[in-house]
Amino acid sequence: MKRIGTAVRILALFGLPLLICPFAPAQSLHMPPHQKFVMRNGLTVLLLEKRGVPLIDIFAMVKTGAAADPVGQEGLAAVTAALLRKGTKARTAQQFAADLDYIGGSFEADASTEFTGISAEFLTKDLAHGLDLFSDALLHPAFPQKETDKILAQSLDGIKAAKDEPQSVLMLYYDGYLYGAHPYGLPPDGDELSLQHIQREAIAKFYEANYAPGNTIIAIAGEFDAAELRKKVEEIFGAWPSRTVTSVVVPAAAPAKGKRLLLIDKPDATQTYFAFGNIGTTVNDPDRFAIRVVNTIFGGRFTSELNEALRVESGYTYGISSRFDSRKAPGPFGIYSFTKNETTTPAIDLALQVLQKLHTDGVTAAQLDSAKSYIKGQFPPSIETSGQLARRIVTDEFYGLNDDEVNQLEVRVDAVTPEIARQVIQKHFPMDNLVFVLIGKASAIRPAVKKYADKVDERSISDPGFWPPPAAAQK
Repeated sequence: MKRIGTAVRILALFGLPLLICPFAPAQSLHMPPHQKFVMRNGLTVLLLEKRGVPLIDIFAMVKTGAAADPVGQEGLAAVTAALLRKGTKARTAQQFAADLDYIGGSFEADASTEFTGISAEFLTKDLAHGLDLFSDALLHPAFPQKETDKILAQSLDGIKAAKDEPQSVLMLYYDGYLYGAHPYGLPPDGDELSLQHIQREAIAKFYEANYAPGNTIIAIAGEFDAAELRKKVEEIFGAWPSRTVTSVVVPAAAPAKGKRLLLIDKPDATQTYFAFGNIGTTVNDPDRFAIRVVNTIFGGRFTSELNEALRVESGYTYGISSRFDSRKAPGPFGIYSFTKNETTTPAIDLALQVLQKLHTDGVTAAQLDSAKSYIKGQFPPSIETSGQLARRIVTDEFYGLNDDEVNQLEVRVDAVTPEIARQVIQKHFPMDNLVFVLIGKASAIRPAVKKYADKVDERSISDPGFWPPPAAAQK
């Protein structure tokens, strides 16, 4: 299971640089050709040959994630995924780890809100062994009680520890307060109460109900012969019995109206971590390329308007960013940052001013040109490796997208004009209806931050769960 608050997530969340090469030349982008076939049992398979490096990457997506967690058992999908490698019908957890180490391979599995992802990487020369390990974990997990207890305990400890680092849990509180009991508002990894209610029987039942060939997409990318690999895949996965899976349809949540604020008290905090925004858009929104361009200017890169104002010019923070987390149903849009206790309201005020300026002034042609060059320079490294390509083609398949997402990216980005940007700003960047979440020392900031909302809620970071409180989620 993923640990909350990894370094990469934190850097990206607060606008700190990951890959900064804004002057990289634009490239002509094309997805490498790949094959798709559907097996008799319903399994969708994608094969992409990538020569030059003797590696093979597999990414499988089970089209069920944390949105299918029963109320009160949030974290069930994530725990199920984490246990795939912790013992199968043929191998103990130790044997699986030893066999994986023997070929120098990797295996990871985790559940997000909408799907469960399982990935593996190994050398081409170890194809047979790698496929055997991957299929054993995916098709034949045993969910040993000892390993189940261990994973649940580790997950519980991880959530408790994460609350000592506000940046690690800010998004969980924000999504929870924004969406409430909607599936997008519940913690994918569970909380201090829900994890205690998960039993091995529920894990096995979740697996049987959702891990089925017709509910799974597998992509394999790397150095191999596609015709030969297809035979191996059909031989290995053809015996996976088909089962009917009840699809989880996540309804669209209505954007928040008015302004409300959640203050999470952390008495020892010397800084305030804050997020504000509203429900955003879907992954296939027709405006998605224009949104990307505008958000790059506003808060999507190190030299964004937000970062220039709050980091470079005022020194209120080391980083601030804005992001759209687009999903099948409208996902969250948020502005995220942190600042010293005494500069909490000046920092938020300034962020709101930058947002207001975006609405009032729009963006210039020069800003658009810079953002377009940045996007076209930054994107190619995201589809370089076989692992990235495997994940990309599975994700596009899952969301009903096609290769034009890559092949037409430059054209669609270049088509954004100041007028299109203005329309996108008015439609997708909320100004009058905002949801605020702050984690900090309540006694130091409470009086000042009340001005941001008509409704203020408060709780302690030591309280179990995120938002809504566990009892409310179970009603």
